[in-house]
Amino acid sequence: MPRIVSVCLTHWPITRLRRAQAVPDDGTPLAVAAVGPGGLRLTAVDARARALGLRSGEPLGRVRARIGTPLRVHPADPEADAAALVRLCLWAQRYTPCVAPFGSPEGGEGFFLDVEGASHLQGGEAELMADLAGRLSAHAIPARLALADTAGAAFALARHGSGRSIVPPGGCADALRALPIEALRLEAGLVTALKRLGLRRIGALAEAPRAPLARRFGEVLLTRLDQAQGHRPEPLVPIGEATAYGATRGFLDPISQQDTIVACVHRLMREIAPRLAADGLGACSLRLTLHRVDDVMRGLDLGFAEPTRCAEHVARLLRLRLERLGSDLDAGFGFETVRLDVTGTGAMLERQAALSAVAVPEPLALGRLADALRQRTGRRVIRLEPRASHVPERADMLAPWRNRAGRLRPSPEPVTRVTLNWPGPEDGLRPRPLVLFERSEATEVIALAPEGPPERFRWRRRLHRVAHAEGPERIAAEWWHAPAPARDYYVVECEAGRRLWLYRDGAHAPGEPAAWYVHGLFA
Repeated sequence: MPRIVSVCLTHWPITRLRRAQAVPDDGTPLAVAAVGPGGLRLTAVDARARALGLRSGEPLGRVRARIGTPLRVHPADPEADAAALVRLCLWAQRYTPCVAPFGSPEGGEGFFLDVEGASHLQGGEAELMADLAGRLSAHAIPARLALADTAGAAFALARHGSGRSIVPPGGCADALRALPIEALRLEAGLVTALKRLGLRRIGALAEAPRAPLARRFGEVLLTRLDQAQGHRPEPLVPIGEATAYGATRGFLDPISQQDTIVACVHRLMREIAPRLAADGLGACSLRLTLHRVDDVMRGLDLGFAEPTRCAEHVARLLRLRLERLGSDLDAGFGFETVRLDVTGTGAMLERQAALSAVAVPEPLALGRLADALRQRTGRRVIRLEPRASHVPERADMLAPWRNRAGRLRPSPEPVTRVTLNWPGPEDGLRPRPLVLFERSEATEVIALAPEGPPERFRWRRRLHRVAHAEGPERIAAEWWHAPAPARDYYVVECEAGRRLWLYRDGAHAPGEPAAWYVHGLFA
């Protein structure tokens, strides 16, 4: 059975504004307003405004006329509130990977934590609740907490209970009996109808006949009641899908040295690798989360060209990344928790082991080189991938270096172009130039025969004499494209020693000599 912690944030929009330092703390009452029935209405108020009798839902014009004192009003910003809540949920993952923000039935101002199997890392449920409450209070985030077997019971006790409470396993029904029926996350109209029947407490509702309630109010009422009591499941939707492969290490004495962090990640990867191997998978991407002692969280993402389970390779890449970051890592007073999660996986085929212990298969070595370049330079590594075309400018394309099972995702990182597998004579192809122009450059050619190799040509305002020429190599477009003249390519070497790639576009016609172009440079 799960154990759910409900964290109900009190007046979250006000807290967000205070933490963002968007309002001066000059003693003026603060309120947040949004457009509602009849105009602007208050959606949240701070303690000073509540002391004046202001409550959420009141019309702003009536409030100003009643209090007669200055009131600072900020427009509601639900998107900013939701983004701040997501950041708080990510911070709360220090306690458990399963953190789910409140939905519309709960009002959106809070989150759930499923701490089943994770509370012992904090010394138990009571210690976890005390630590969570203390950290929220230290950051000036007012909240009400409760822990129970179900999300519904935890929410009801946190929002409508007497304070921080821990319900023992199996005790949800008894803990809910005295709470008002509003705690079941019901619509206002349904709550009003139930109260007219004298059903004001959850205990009275639970003892009432179910069939008449279902006929009159529908299944929603009984579903909420059963979910709160644990008779029906209520799955949570985590802020981020809980990773199937991850490991955490905590430290009594915070760490800050790069070598210590690398050694810890090496041990964590060795702990994760057997689970990946059992499923025939390798890690395509990892996320390293470092929690500082002052509750600041730092995340680093590592991507791999090929799936890997090698702890040494992961540690080597992390060392390169940390060396590049240097002081930007900002360890502060040290990190007290280190977590490593596999955020992307790919099928990892078994390879025949080499006779030499140090031998590394060539594709794997190239992939590791790409990984090292990415971590050292901070740029995405791209490679040339072949395309189904004989035309040189369409024969390949630039694509991010990734494993075949990986997903292509956009990245804000700059790009480093690396070509490690350019085709050559050993592939059955004629040599290709090292530099291929994006657009061919027209040139004037003099040849002894109309269909013969060039003898002289003028390119970039200079006359070049040809010492040697190889060709022609005829290249034509694919049959499924629009008809186009075939090209005759020549590799020419000038008397000055420069080697170029020229082509004649089509055949000569009477009175219309074919055009020549320079397409690339060999050296």
